[in-house]
Amino acid sequence: MPRYRGLFRTPEFTPLFLTGSAQIAAQTVAGLGLATLVFRATGSPLLSALALFGPSLAQLAGATTLLSAADRLPPRATLAGIAAFFALSTAVLAVAGMPTWALFAVLLAQGLVASLGGGVRYGLLNEILAREDHLLGRSVMNMAVGVCQIAGFATGGVLVAQLSPRGTVLVGAGLYLAAALLARLGLGARPPRAAGRASVGETWRTNRLLLSSPARRRSYLALWVPNGLVVGCESLFVPYAPERAGLLFACGALGMLAGDAAVGRFVPSRLRERLRFPLQALLAAPFLLFALDPGLPLALALVAVSAVGYAASLLHQERLMALVPAELSGHALGLHTSGMLALQGVSAALAGTVAQFTSPRTGMVLLALASLAVTLAHVRAERRPDGPEPPTHGPELPIDGPEPSTEVPSSASRPSARTGRRRTA
Repeated sequence: MPRYRGLFRTPEFTPLFLTGSAQIAAQTVAGLGLATLVFRATGSPLLSALALFGPSLAQLAGATTLLSAADRLPPRATLAGIAAFFALSTAVLAVAGMPTWALFAVLLAQGLVASLGGGVRYGLLNEILAREDHLLGRSVMNMAVGVCQIAGFATGGVLVAQLSPRGTVLVGAGLYLAAALLARLGLGARPPRAAGRASVGETWRTNRLLLSSPARRRSYLALWVPNGLVVGCESLFVPYAPERAGLLFACGALGMLAGDAAVGRFVPSRLRERLRFPLQALLAAPFLLFALDPGLPLALALVAVSAVGYAASLLHQERLMALVPAELSGHALGLHTSGMLALQGVSAALAGTVAQFTSPRTGMVLLALASLAVTLAHVRAERRPDGPEPPTHGPELPIDGPEPSTEVPSSASRPSARTGRRRTA
């Protein structure tokens, strides 16, 4: 069984891990400060939720325009450049007197750029780790998200109270700058995974190819929709409990950390398929009890238990990667990340709208019910036979030509001069 110690002995895994951790810490600290700043200025649950999760909405636009670049850019320069852009743009968000429309324009730009980052980062992870270590590696990366969110939201809550929301945003900008330096100095120079020019057309062609199989479509929808709706519930923590939002977020991160550690390290492969949907149901079910208006201790426990269910994403990702060849891994994982974050942004907007006209508690309950309904629909769909899956080996798709077939080309069946693959030592 792969062990954590072996991962950190793998060249380049540690700097990639630290770079991602610094970015998550920056995102949580700056996001909490910005959401608090917007809520104090406007009193709007909708705008507060969008300030925290709104950049995710722009991921949808990035997934349909920029994603083909995920396998066609050098990873080190791209990751360092994205982190540097976030450092600068987050510092701009802290400027006093910025109009609300200008603030959301900056957030939109951040979301577009971020849509590229997930594909580059996790495509590089696939190159760094052997295939049998991939689940554990993703588990460790997700655990880092949990730890950094716990620390980030706790620190952000203290900074908001003791410093100011604007000063908290500036601390987030400094953390993004640290991530840029870690990427530039810690990662090795690698060529892109694929040659050729990135374009909107190429992005659309590969997206259609990846979504052409019913099994891959179900994997993507399972990764995007149920957890996106639960993130919509979480986006209401600031208006639900303005002075305790950081604590609620930290408990959620603690639950996510526990779930990822258990699934990534201790769940044997024979049980993984059975746990995908029960864990996803656990993600939504505790939020139904918010209908009873629980006190703070029970609310914290419910949020922590719910977040254990985020570990279902590891199992859905493992299934997706089994259906996708290596040369499309960056694009495929970028589509997963961008679609997931876009659905989170849509859900945050939906939750904020419901809360605007009812209450934050009502918004949480309704989105949790929707998440459970989607999970049950996926369970029923998995039980229905699709018929034979298309073969996973076939000729390369032409650059210009007819609509792509449902088969995914494999590197084993195409000459390297046509695939654009570059070999690395």
